[in-house]
Amino acid sequence: MMATVAEPPSRRAEALAGLRVSLAAGLGLFPIGVAFGLLVAQAGLPWWLAPALSVAVFAGSMELLLVSLVSAGTSLVAIALATFLVNFRHVFYAFSFPLPVVRNPAARLYSVYALIDEAYAITAVNPRGWTAPRLLAMQAALQCYWVGGGLAGVLAGALLPGRIEGLDFALCALFVTLTLDACRGRRQLPSLLLAGLSFSTALLLVPDSALFAGLLGFVGALVLRYLFTRGRGAAEPADA
Repeated sequence: MMATVAEPPSRRAEALAGLRVSLAAGLGLFPIGVAFGLLVAQAGLPWWLAPALSVAVFAGSMELLLVSLVSAGTSLVAIALATFLVNFRHVFYAFSFPLPVVRNPAARLYSVYALIDEAYAITAVNPRGWTAPRLLAMQAALQCYWVGGGLAGVLAGALLPGRIEGLDFALCALFVTLTLDACRGRRQLPSLLLAGLSFSTALLLVPDSALFAGLLGFVGALVLRYLFTRGRGAAEPADA
């Protein structure tokens, strides 16, 4: 009797799986997009700036910061520096993000572009089983949540008679939730401890620039951790 070989999941099934895993983060991302759209409207900026930034930049924290910088008339050099510092963390996402499953060059380019914190957090919690259709569907769904939320926020901002305070804290709250979710496993605990140590040290040594110094220190600590982990992983087969 010949054993039956299970057929691999279809692209449609994999895309639907990507949509399902995006739902939890997307439900949190949509209201943050609404807050972003409200900020754009309350800053007196044109409504089309919300979807334009969500397509050209697609980085939630940076988009919220850009609203404040543009409203304040910040120079392009300062905006470029702020963008580099805020988004530099994405370089380290590539070390463990399942980008190799995407073979098509255009699709891989989109996956790199759509590598946001929420997408990385989803893959960090579920590191196995990713295929190109599942990964791309998840990332595209997250962008739709964000763009749709921004448009809804702009519309709500045009209808509301007064100003709403505290919207800029919404993204911070989402980051806290994603961090707690991603750090449930012991594998991510060292990164959490390094982040706390970096900021605490910066707060003691340079309190006036604690956030900037803490970010630089954390980047250095992550580089050292990566080199140490890679070196130890390469040495283990030789000891076996």
